[in-house]
Amino acid sequence: MSFEPSEKTQAILDMINEFVDKELVPMEAEMKGKEFYAWEPELAKKRQMVRDMELWAPLHPKEYGGMGLPLMDTAMIFEALGRTPFGLYVFGCQAPDAGNAEILHKFGTPEQKEKYLRPVIEGKMRSCFSMTEVEVAGSNPTWLLTTAEKDGDDYVINGHKWFTSSADGSDFAIVMAETNPEAESRHKRASMIIVPTDTPGFNLVRNISVMGHSGEGYPSHAEISYQNCRVPKKNILGGEGMGFVLAQERLGPGRIHHCMRWIGIMNHSFDLMCSYAKSRRRTPTQVLADSDIIKSYVADSAADILSSRLMVLNAAHIIQTRGVKDAMKDISIIKFYVANALQRVIDRALQVHGGLGMSDDTPIAAYYRQNRDARFIDGVDEVHKISVARRILKEY
Repeated sequence: MSFEPSEKTQAILDMINEFVDKELVPMEAEMKGKEFYAWEPELAKKRQMVRDMELWAPLHPKEYGGMGLPLMDTAMIFEALGRTPFGLYVFGCQAPDAGNAEILHKFGTPEQKEKYLRPVIEGKMRSCFSMTEVEVAGSNPTWLLTTAEKDGDDYVINGHKWFTSSADGSDFAIVMAETNPEAESRHKRASMIIVPTDTPGFNLVRNISVMGHSGEGYPSHAEISYQNCRVPKKNILGGEGMGFVLAQERLGPGRIHHCMRWIGIMNHSFDLMCSYAKSRRRTPTQVLADSDIIKSYVADSAADILSSRLMVLNAAHIIQTRGVKDAMKDISIIKFYVANALQRVIDRALQVHGGLGMSDDTPIAAYYRQNRDARFIDGVDEVHKISVARRILKEY
């Protein structure tokens, strides 16, 4: 099976890579340490440039302003955009808006699509995703304490969430809450509900400080308290009891995009490591690249990147041709494998750079801080490994 891009896709990738190199990578040093709201005006100009190039929102449907590209193509695009922290945002395919748009497109009513989906894809509205809770396991979407009780034509939502992705500055949340506590199947007890963030009872308690970062701006990870938060029943997505199904539909392609973005980070770290190894002197007559230890770092990293890429593209191919359900084992495998490969490649790059790698003169230290969560977001490694083993052993 060949994972080579088509001529058209390769042309798109060439344009994107050139844009990233010329327009975005040079901004990294200038924007270092600034919060989102300080550099958003400059990024707005870059976003308009992307629109003018007709490369806006590659994964979203054409009828709502995107390019409508298939999953395999968007996976490769995410790899290209992952080389810079600004890539996904500038091209209109950042999380959690991308995942929210996918489920709105698949399961939203015509009214929901016009009110929420279209402005999200057009970049005129931002959204957040509110599932993880403080008191229960975040990797188990069938066990929620947040409730949405029916009261006339409304749902009344009560609960305590945290790590609600990008709530700060968002216009609406997609909230996962229990609507059917008596349902026999635990997979049919929860629903997803659209909640405008200006609704009384939607309380942003704080942006959670993460790895020394204040948590302000975008992306943020907010703690949310829902206190008698009342929204109309028509705000439900896909019908009552469909929360788990929607979560699986959202997280499957989402993990492909996460993993390909991580591979983009690996590629950037790898380039920095190799370039520095070829230029940094270890003795008056030798550079770091002359060391066999450094050569082993390069070889191991190349293997990590190649194996990750082939695994993820294979999973994307299965989703695209057979659907998410047939790809569950492969999705879990890439989730824990690529997350760990990412950690290894970044760590080797930092080791080669030594003290420079600890500083913020390169993006490596930021990569190290910002991507430790890869091993537990969208399900912890251990849960995915158990799931994979169960599926394999069931075949025996």
